[in-house]
Amino acid sequence: MKAAIIGSGNIGTDLMIKIMRRSDVLEMAAMAGIDPASDGLARAARMGVATTHAGIAGLEALAVWPEIGVVFDATSAGAHAGHSAAVTGAGKVMIDLTPAAIGPYVIPVVNGDAHLEASNVNMVTCGGQATIPIVAAVASVATVHYAEIVASIASRSAGPGTRANIDEFTETTARAIEQVGGAARGKAIIILNPAEPPMMMRDTVFTLSNGADEAAIAAAVEAMVARVRGYVPGYRLKQQVQFERFGSNDPVAIPGLGTFEGIKTTVFLEVEGAAHYLPAYAGNLDIMTSAALATAEKIAARRLVREAA
Repeated sequence: MKAAIIGSGNIGTDLMIKIMRRSDVLEMAAMAGIDPASDGLARAARMGVATTHAGIAGLEALAVWPEIGVVFDATSAGAHAGHSAAVTGAGKVMIDLTPAAIGPYVIPVVNGDAHLEASNVNMVTCGGQATIPIVAAVASVATVHYAEIVASIASRSAGPGTRANIDEFTETTARAIEQVGGAARGKAIIILNPAEPPMMMRDTVFTLSNGADEAAIAAAVEAMVARVRGYVPGYRLKQQVQFERFGSNDPVAIPGLGTFEGIKTTVFLEVEGAAHYLPAYAGNLDIMTSAALATAEKIAARRLVREAA
């Protein structure tokens, strides 16, 4: 199935290279941007991909537009509504890499098969793709009353789109922690770290739960990490899963939730990128584009089978 990307920045360019190098289901057909001098558009043109710097209108005007079946939006939450209307209105599938959340949230290893017929699916955020699988792993064996994630990324790996969407990042990720991860209450924090040399993406996941012991939780987390590593090889635990118990004599108080007894689980993650476009420290890009590609390939494969029948 032919694919197009809207957005010629860091995420869009990394995704283009992944499609061309790794996908047996998708064919990279077009890239649309708004900066005629962008490196992404220049790279796409050199690689034989149709390009336009006139945004979605320019993409619709390209000769290849009628043949395209799936479109990735790697721009901003504010621009996504117009892009989605144009793409889905033309009968094409929209894979949303912005925090706009018009379509259902998708985390490939958690609910990747649940929305294969949707016309627009949302890939949450890079922090969500890294941490929600862990929340879901704990929720698979215990009742998670609260989950909090902290995503730390290298400042160099955060382009203009990411910086413009910080508020949407925290809100979208928190909602997805609840709706996909299975926590009763979720919270998300993002840190842009200016350290030099740039740091790898690091994520910390805290959950408060009961109904399972430490061994069951640790086993579920380790199994989930292995599943994510199937499409993001640089995804790993930085150390063993940590636990702390709170009993009736020392309950922890969560604002808006009340007092809590049970197990606090702490998981430390690192995400190393595949360095398809940016250096390996940009794991936040790698996990986002890898998740988007995995999701798009499943949707495209189903549509191709249906069309063949």
